[in-house]
Amino acid sequence: MIPFADPRLAAQIAFIVEIDKLKTVLRQTLLTDSSRQENDAEHSWHIAAMAFLLAEYADPGVDVARAARMLLIHDIVEIDAGDTFIHDEAGHEDKEERERKAAARLFGLLPADQAGEYTALWQEYEARETADARFADALDRLQPLLHNFETEGATWKPHGVTRAKVDKLTPRIAAGSERLGAYARALVDEAVRRGYLAP
Repeated sequence: MIPFADPRLAAQIAFIVEIDKLKTVLRQTLLTDSSRQENDAEHSWHIAAMAFLLAEYADPGVDVARAARMLLIHDIVEIDAGDTFIHDEAGHEDKEERERKAAARLFGLLPADQAGEYTALWQEYEARETADARFADALDRLQPLLHNFETEGATWKPHGVTRAKVDKLTPRIAAGSERLGAYARALVDEAVRRGYLAP
């Protein structure tokens, strides 16, 4: 690490170097060309881009830029906590605790004001109680659905994911955007019809 006289800048640089590790955290989701698993950094960039591209489908009052900020930081905790597959019930038992500890360590690298700001933004995303957080979460749920459709169920099939499991997630998309929720339901219907997803 290059030393800096300014402790604030040094803390920010240390955080920037630390979050580069997000590029090494692999997700279950494959790239749409099925060539490999995507990593968390790619996923975060992709859904942040989706926030701006699909802004017209956000509910009234959603601050799309703020939702995109949430999406860019929401998985930083997985540097320490690892990625928990959405359909891994056992992995979800201690997910909240693992991620809470990771957030404290990782955001704690930042200067106090930024640590508080990013921790609050991450907590808001996790709680899904605001319109911004629900829109962000809708995109986080929609993106793997799109990838599974494009890869003909490449993540669903080996994990025995059924329509019933996916149907439990689509209401979260609708909670952030009714129009995107309707699209997701139609996509699931078509995935079942094509044999990508078990009925």
